[in-house]
Amino acid sequence: MKIKLSKSYLWGLIGLGLLVGTILLISAKDKTADADRRPAPKPALTVTTALPAQTSLPITLTANGNIVAWQEAIIGSESNGLRLTEVRVNVGDSVRKGQVLATFAAEAIDADVAQAIAGLAEAQANAQEASANAARARTLQSTGALSTQQINQFFTADRTAKARVAASRATLAAQQLRLRHTRLVAPDSGIISARTATVGAVVAGGTELFRMIRQGRLEWRAEVTASELDRVRPGTVAHVSVANGARITGRVRMVAPTVDPQTRIALVYVDLPPANGKEAPAKAGMFAQGEFELGASPALTVPQQAVVVRDGFSYVFRLNGDSRVSQIKVKTARRVGEQVEIREGLTPETIVVVDGAGFLNDGDLVKNVSQTRKPA
Repeated sequence: MKIKLSKSYLWGLIGLGLLVGTILLISAKDKTADADRRPAPKPALTVTTALPAQTSLPITLTANGNIVAWQEAIIGSESNGLRLTEVRVNVGDSVRKGQVLATFAAEAIDADVAQAIAGLAEAQANAQEASANAARARTLQSTGALSTQQINQFFTADRTAKARVAASRATLAAQQLRLRHTRLVAPDSGIISARTATVGAVVAGGTELFRMIRQGRLEWRAEVTASELDRVRPGTVAHVSVANGARITGRVRMVAPTVDPQTRIALVYVDLPPANGKEAPAKAGMFAQGEFELGASPALTVPQQAVVVRDGFSYVFRLNGDSRVSQIKVKTARRVGEQVEIREGLTPETIVVVDGAGFLNDGDLVKNVSQTRKPA
């Protein structure tokens, strides 16, 4: 069955189609205009960038150890039973070789010295008389006025008197030595590190009264494992960091000839600059960390700010051509000043974000305000 449509109805359908098309066309133009008017995406952060630098970094070996005196002299009393009358130095004082550190009461020894002098004078007088008698006996020996026994007695008395003079001189020298020992002097230049001397104490012979760091010299005894020991040689420069933040430069004097069989650790003896009294940065007994300079090698470095540590791993952000960043995992190594060595994950041509890297995420849009440059 055929349905016949009137002309007016057909024209109505055509008009309706034209109206719908016009509306759709206008709507599409409006959407395009809205898209054109939509603002461009804003950068998440303003950053600076840099190229990795090819440089040479020192090869170091890190070690720990104690700072001790190079040699510590023990200064004790050589007199027995004498009373200390004066103590002239204290802990921390710098002293010179031969400087008087303390004095003992010398009255009794002065008397002994005077007695020895008198004994020597008596012995010398007796020796002169015996020598004169022996000389006369020698002149009369051929005349027969004296018997051989008498002549021999004069000669024996002469020799005995001379021996007594020598003994008296030795006694006097011993007493004078005791008198010198009443003045306790420094055996070498250095710094007093301990004192037990007390004025008024009666001191027995051999009693320790002072300890002294000879010549003020300190050394760092670094502990190095047996596997790393062959990398250190006498003369190697070492930089020692002490507890108060000071950094001291020294040189290896000696490497221990033996290794501890229990710990497999060997000592490396590093000479430090002489201590200058109480204000010296290093003190005997300090624990210190240091580094041995073992040479240098080429390295690829970036500024420290460019390295971001997240979840225990190190990353840098690469700046792409569309001003977006990509997070790259890298492996770091040596650090010197503000530069960090990158062992893996980066090429010299990669532009990395420096300032602002710690606030970025992978894919962020950024604004670069600095010219790409190599870090100094």
